[in-house]
Amino acid sequence: MRRFLTALIFPWFFPLSYIVCAPIAIAGVMLIGNQDFAHKVGRFWSGLVLSVCGIRVKTRFLGPKNFDRPVIFACNHASQMDILVLYRALPVPFRFLVKKELFKVPLLGFAMKKAGYIPIDRKNSRAAIKSIKRAAERLRKGASIVIFPEGTRSVDGRLQPFKEGGFMLAVKAGCQVVPVAIKGSHKVLPKGAFIARPGTIYVTVGRPIDVQLEDKKLSRSEITRLAHQELFHMLEGPKQLKEA
Repeated sequence: MRRFLTALIFPWFFPLSYIVCAPIAIAGVMLIGNQDFAHKVGRFWSGLVLSVCGIRVKTRFLGPKNFDRPVIFACNHASQMDILVLYRALPVPFRFLVKKELFKVPLLGFAMKKAGYIPIDRKNSRAAIKSIKRAAERLRKGASIVIFPEGTRSVDGRLQPFKEGGFMLAVKAGCQVVPVAIKGSHKVLPKGAFIARPGTIYVTVGRPIDVQLEDKKLSRSEITRLAHQELFHMLEGPKQLKEA
């Protein structure tokens, strides 16, 4: 029965709740002038959708639960549900580094712009570098950033090779990279699907990776390799996680 209800509710409740919450987030940012307000609305919206659809998020931390400085969260990506999951799982406000095509979507693009999300043009290397510089400046001002280094969603939940572009941001900003493994989201909402299923999604927030080791600064390729290695191990680890 729960599966039937989720299949029935999700296709209309997900977009309708977004249409209601997005203008509130935009108005709040414009009136208050604080982009973290949009993040708070995003957390409320994601919690509402997940609860109504019978989807639980269980999180564990291998490292610190609190971050006293901005970091880059490097996450695997297997479902559109991952965005909602990250709102619930990550303990600090963050911004997404997202492909510029999404900024052309009515309302969504305007909402992301006002919330401080950063568009990146993956087809234009010069434009991508400018986006990375803007993101680095955003990090220096105190906003953590989420990247999906696989570049596209995985069909079966298996980790794909990483693109190095997002890790250039870590080199330029000199901040830590925190691997985040999302497990089970592809079963709840598979790539290309419009009907969700109830279930539990497990999130493991890994130990921070320092880009500066003693007197050596890691290269972009080295950071990419370490992040991929950590995420792979977390995804292949125990299925049952303790809720944070």
